Amino acid sequence: MKTKLKLIASFKIWIVIYPSITLFLYFFGEALAALPLYQRTFLLTISLVPWMVFVGVPFVESVLRLIVTRDDKS
Repeated sequence: MKTKLKLIASFKIWIVIYPSITLFLYFFGEALAALPLYQRTFLLTISLVPWMVFVGVPFVESVLRLIVTRDDKS
């Protein structure tokens, strides 16, 4: 994979993961604070990885595809 494609892929992942982690911790952070770090990390990853793979990144890709096709038509 070329560097430009890697940068675009990392941007798509970041655009999904940053707000997802922020919201997850906002809503569940206090409840999870009593758990050990490894359990909090496990719960965070077991919920957010599928979210990213099946919902978040595909949504970002579809939005970007709409923007690119709209720009091509103009």
